Amino acid sequence: MHLITYFTNIIGVVTIALISIVSVLGLICLCRSVYFQLWIKRRGYQRLSYFNGPWLTRIALMLVAFWWGIGEVLRLTFVNGEGRLISDRAWQVNVCKFYIISNLGFAEPVLFLLLSFLLSAALQKQELGTLNRKWNRKTIRAAFILCSPSLIWEACVIFVGAHISSDDDQPSKIAKYWYSASAIHNGDITCTYPLLSSIFLGAFYSILTIYVMFVGGQMLSLVINKGLRRRIYMLIVATGILLPRATLLGLTVLPWPGEVHEALVFVSFLVLMFAAMVGIVILVYFPVSDTFAIGDQEHIEMQASRDMIL
Repeated sequence: MHLITYFTNIIGVVTIALISIVSVLGLICLCRSVYFQLWIKRRGYQRLSYFNGPWLTRIALMLVAFWWGIGEVLRLTFVNGEGRLISDRAWQVNVCKFYIISNLGFAEPVLFLLLSFLLSAALQKQELGTLNRKWNRKTIRAAFILCSPSLIWEACVIFVGAHISSDDDQPSKIAKYWYSASAIHNGDITCTYPLLSSIFLGAFYSILTIYVMFVGGQMLSLVINKGLRRRIYMLIVATGILLPRATLLGLTVLPWPGEVHEALVFVSFLVLMFAAMVGIVILVYFPVSDTFAIGDQEHIEMQASRDMIL
């Protein structure tokens, strides 16, 4: 087996394994959020409803994360090629176009917009924040609306940009760097990242980082608990490392050898996965787990009070 093909296969297997782990974590968070909402209603712990107020937003977040994972698997060279899951070259090219529009234009922006909204929800007044029944719908709608420029941009880059810069229906050398979503490496179709997409993604992550730092700074001034402060710092750091991801994706347009290109893409994927996992664990898993602990404590206290009365 060719060394580059072997390296690509290893990266593909590791990527699928990591996405599977994230998917399992997401499924656990999804089930716990739904179960906790039903648990609150069944036991009548209305005081705990504040902590699980954004449960629909959390579910939407996990569904978007699943969608992101599917796109990351489909773009792998490991599943594209002769004798593999997607063997037709026309389909491989279309999958790469779909990946750029779906993941870079939709899944990534919505994923981190929802995470940032979940973070900022703690600063809102109860009657306007997560206790408001309309908060979830407004938040999800806002995330979809705010990601629409990214979605439109990526669609224009893929479908319009390449035609504008083509000569005799053949993409020019400039187009391959700025607009192309796929390239041929060692006889296989490899998904690439158009430079315009990376630039736009970098701008988005810059704005997102500034927003999260602003919200996180406000929360740090209000939070005394060391554990919560540590979580906020981790969220700020996790968001801050997204900008280097855009830089790594921008570097992939250079004519690197096959294994270097795959390594750059893999490292950028690891950065994104780390940031997403930190956000999901801190803003979805921990709040539900903490509230379960509070609910159990309240249940114990109620039982103790009842026993004393009897």
